[in-house]
Amino acid sequence: MKKIIIFTLIFSLSTLNCFGWSFIKKDKPAEAPEEYSEEFNNQGSGYVGTLPDLTQGFETSEPKDVTPIIERSKNFNSSHEIKPIPRDNPAFVNIILKTDKTSPYLNDINELLPQLENILFCIDNNYDAQKFNAKVYFFNQTVKYLQDKYANKPECNYESFKKLLTLSNHSQSVATLRSEAEKYRPYLAYTGAGYLYNDNVINEQLGYLKTEIEDTIVILKEAR
Repeated sequence: MKKIIIFTLIFSLSTLNCFGWSFIKKDKPAEAPEEYSEEFNNQGSGYVGTLPDLTQGFETSEPKDVTPIIERSKNFNSSHEIKPIPRDNPAFVNIILKTDKTSPYLNDINELLPQLENILFCIDNNYDAQKFNAKVYFFNQTVKYLQDKYANKPECNYESFKKLLTLSNHSQSVATLRSEAEKYRPYLAYTGAGYLYNDNVINEQLGYLKTEIEDTIVILKEAR
């Protein structure tokens, strides 16, 4: 009987020691590694250390400067290749480029031809004084420009140049006559001073001007 009691007591003590040791091992916190010990040195203060660098092993997506690879071709035989202009070839210069052989003066007087033709058109179609005078004014302003441009130059002695000056004065006289007729004819009789503004007189002056314009056009076209 004593042996049974002693055995039971020994078994109970063994069981109690195992339970106690298990309890102690469960409640004891695991010891933190040295590198993280500073992070938990103050109870309840939260995380105070530094996070590990998570960017290691990753490449950024930022664009990088890349130098383009250009391969030069030494033997470029494309039909679209641009070749230098053969300016030393007289045939190319005279036929393709067509250098301007006219003088600036001839270019200037040739620009007057359309203006003279416009005045002729006004006379042939009996345009009113306002439209006629507008064409004459434009022509006279161009002649005045050429007169200033070629003053004291050899061109001012050319027949074509002198003809333009004469025609400019004549056309201005006829334009003034038509303007005065529109202004004073309602108040003047057809006799005396009013005779100058008669339709027959104006038409006669327009006829003279037309003949002079036609002669001037011929001279300008023959100028060299």
